[in-house]
Amino acid sequence: MKGSENSSTGFASVSVMILTMNEEVNITECLDSVTWSDDIIVIDSGSTDRTLEFTARPYVRVYENKFEGFGKQRNWALDNTSPKYAWVLMLDGDERVTPELADEIRQKTDAADSNTAAFKVRRRFFMWGRWLRFSNLYPTWVVRLIHRNRVRYLNRGHGETQEVDGIILDLKHDLIDENHKGIDAWFERHNLYATQDALLELGQSRSSIGVNKIISSDPLQRRAALKRIIANLPARPVWYFLYSYILRGGFLEGRDGLTFCSMRALYQGMVSVKKYDLKKRR
Repeated sequence: MKGSENSSTGFASVSVMILTMNEEVNITECLDSVTWSDDIIVIDSGSTDRTLEFTARPYVRVYENKFEGFGKQRNWALDNTSPKYAWVLMLDGDERVTPELADEIRQKTDAADSNTAAFKVRRRFFMWGRWLRFSNLYPTWVVRLIHRNRVRYLNRGHGETQEVDGIILDLKHDLIDENHKGIDAWFERHNLYATQDALLELGQSRSSIGVNKIISSDPLQRRAALKRIIANLPARPVWYFLYSYILRGGFLEGRDGLTFCSMRALYQGMVSVKKYDLKKRR
């Protein structure tokens, strides 16, 4: 399973897969951050802006596939694009890799043993030109550096989870998430996300939340359990706002923190309303 740097070229032996959909304002920064790879695979979902024009670079291969969820799209990419290397870094078009994270990826994939199937990384969310550490409940862990034969992704609401054949290790440096599309695009995306999360929560409503997951040492399990607890609370937008703004320190980020915590609380309300609507229409 071990990977190694291409000594003759200076490239790391890691393929990079990037999901895009109308990312012309984000894709340049994303691609600039992964020039250490000579196998960059863009999977586009039908962009109508200049995204594909900006991907015309050396070492970049472009494919198109209808988007049916993050999990399905990542699996489609693994199955249909023939990544050059065993280790694959999964990105979205509004994310970028810091030089420190790039160096760590080289080192960790080179040293990985046969038991290691994936690495999880913390995502550092930026909005209005600043890192919203407290308002966005940092750290949020995601499994993005994977061995192509040891991980399969699954759609989960608007996001994803994964099945991993082996152990998951941590990366020390953060992945940067900064979308430059603006506030209208944020609300448009989250209107769709709310529908997907409402459907997920309705499907989960009959299963219990194990105490072992709430107190798990795995941050991925703890986060999923916490989301399910919030989903069952009355007046969940209020509770979410108090949790993010007061308990988790969103107030420390001033007006930006107040605004973003309010936006996220509003999103919780959107999910609740859509769940109610789905129940009534059924």
